Amino acid sequence: MIRGITVTLYEKQQTGTDAFGAPVYAETPVPVPNVLVGEPTAEDVVNALQLYGKRTAYTLAIPKGDAHAWEDAAVEFFGRRWRCFGGVTEGIEAMLPLAWNRKVRVELYE
Repeated sequence: MIRGITVTLYEKQQTGTDAFGAPVYAETPVPVPNVLVGEPTAEDVVNALQLYGKRTAYTLAIPKGDAHAWEDAAVEFFGRRWRCFGGVTEGIEAMLPLAWNRKVRVELYE
């Protein structure tokens, strides 16, 4: 049976604005169990570098039913901090036989 690891997701919540009117955020750590961490293909790395100017380090498979916001969020696993980028790719939940239906790319962010 395939099982993922527990990843700490840092959810952003707006706490106010600064002197210039820009929003100020606080990050709240939330553990998300059963997240698959996979190595991206060479094509994924090249495409992300050309599209976003960022190097994909890992691809995370997010479990079905997860309602957290992963776009531009910080995550922590393997003792390091990473940043999600490029949006979340989602499949039709009922059409996928395994426990994951969304994926997101991460880059190193320390």
